[in-house]
Amino acid sequence: MLNGFWSARLRELPWAVIAAIVTVGGFGLVVLYSAAGGSFQPWALKQGIRFGVLLVAMLGLSRVPVEMWLKWAYPLYGAVLLGLIGVEALGAIGGGSRRWLDLGIIQLQPSEFMKLAIILALARYYHYVPRQYAGKLITLGPPLVLIAMPAALVMLQPDLGTALAITFGGVVMMFLAGVSMWLFLGAGAAAGAALPVVWSMMHDYQRKRVLIFLDPASDPLGAGYHITQSKIAIGSGGLFGKGFLHGTQSHLDYLPELHTDFIFATMAEEWGLAGGLFILALFSIILVWAIRVALSARAPFARLAAMGLGVTLFFYLAINMMMVTGLAPVVGIPLPLVSYGGSAMMTVLILLGIVMGIARGKGEALGR
Repeated sequence: MLNGFWSARLRELPWAVIAAIVTVGGFGLVVLYSAAGGSFQPWALKQGIRFGVLLVAMLGLSRVPVEMWLKWAYPLYGAVLLGLIGVEALGAIGGGSRRWLDLGIIQLQPSEFMKLAIILALARYYHYVPRQYAGKLITLGPPLVLIAMPAALVMLQPDLGTALAITFGGVVMMFLAGVSMWLFLGAGAAAGAALPVVWSMMHDYQRKRVLIFLDPASDPLGAGYHITQSKIAIGSGGLFGKGFLHGTQSHLDYLPELHTDFIFATMAEEWGLAGGLFILALFSIILVWAIRVALSARAPFARLAAMGLGVTLFFYLAINMMMVTGLAPVVGIPLPLVSYGGSAMMTVLILLGIVMGIARGKGEALGR
């Protein structure tokens, strides 16, 4: 009987998706091993241990009932918001910015977790708002406040990329909930009119990133160095790459941040277009699964949460790849499950664990 219990639980898991997740993470370890010149130190070993532990945590989260996420959505949002406030007061400074809370045994970046918390909070909000009222002015205030508070705190760190990710996730949730497209177009027009004010409030390095995005060749050895070297690494990889451990841009230290933000360029130099397409194919499996989970969910909360979390993962992937190929400004968004780092990996695997839980309970209607 016990064997039957565990057999049923194992059958509930999406093994094709788990295989894709493990393959992406494993490929990331191979790239980190090569980026360190053929050594497990200082990145691959730590990342491998972290990935193994968080993978088990993801499977554990897949057992959490959907109604628990509905119940705890607001408290989780509040806890992460307090973490962002704590960063402003007590956060550790690194790279000229204040983004981490040092807890002694681990440094956490609360802004990463807000990408999930905003999705769950807005999914709960719209779970109780009938779709025909989603676009009414009286119902627009609370979600706008929920989005604006963390986005403003993250901008103060300063971290433009993560602030945009939080805002993007929140806006997508409002659209999915039924807010009229005309309101978004009006907001877009207002944002366009406010660009001069936004430009004046941006830090010098943020302005420089935008200008370099428009013309990287204007400062190839200064502010445009990152994107110039990234393009060289990706282009030199060709169709099948230079071969494992044979990347010159990375091994000769031309490529900056080769193990974090620009790890896709590190991979593409050695594995070429084939390696890039391999990564995209694996993520496509995961994203299509998340969309199917959302479409099959009965409860508004489950449907919105699954779709919003899938869009968040897509944002990670799309912005990182656009960034390293020069199609978007350099904003510090990591490549999911591949870039070195704990907070981003934890965020993505928690995200996937929640979607797995939604998939398991997709038939639950949940109360309003």
